[in-house]
Amino acid sequence: MANSTTTAVKAIGVPGPAGRSSPEGSQVLSKKKLQDLVREIDPNEQLDEDVEEMLLQIADDFIESVVTAACQLARHRKSNTLEVKDVQLHLERQWNMWIPGYGSDEIRPFKKACTTEAHKQRMALIRKTTKK
Repeated sequence: MANSTTTAVKAIGVPGPAGRSSPEGSQVLSKKKLQDLVREIDPNEQLDEDVEEMLLQIADDFIESVVTAACQLARHRKSNTLEVKDVQLHLERQWNMWIPGYGSDEIRPFKKACTTEAHKQRMALIRKTTKK
């Protein structure tokens, strides 16, 4: 099963053994797409070559980590297939990201359990006694 994860990750342009990214053709974000994105935000902005390389590397690392974690979630479900809900769950829980158009009622935002009134009273009493 580990090989299928590696194969899926390698197919989207993950850095190879030497630490260099695979050719631009297999990268999810190319230099041209990055430059277009920057121009869309600010037409007068120009990125240094080193900054472009760093941003492309960060994007590749992010994608690799998301796919790896989503594959682990799929394995936890005892499935050999990576599904959208696996990626959604990881992005929502770890990165607080919701992808528009891929919403599902199955996955809800993680909420902290609310504290009860009794707990609040106990904590207030503890704080009061420790201040003396």
